[in-house]
Amino acid sequence: MKLTQKALRVINNPTTRRRLMDVLGCTEFTISRYIQKNSDNLTKAAAMQVIREVTGLPDSEILEG
Repeated sequence: MKLTQKALRVINNPTTRRRLMDVLGCTEFTISRYIQKNSDNLTKAAAMQVIREVTGLPDSEILEG
């Protein structure tokens, strides 16, 4: 699964990247690469929880259909 462009724009900031680093156990460089490539790793359960909290969007607006 992939994230929508809207969700990618909202999560692409230092604070959110740092939270994703913590839950996925990787570096900020890796998170930035995940966002650029719209990686499947951003749809892991822990990452999705952070994305839901940060964006306030329903899954239908976070995940591509």
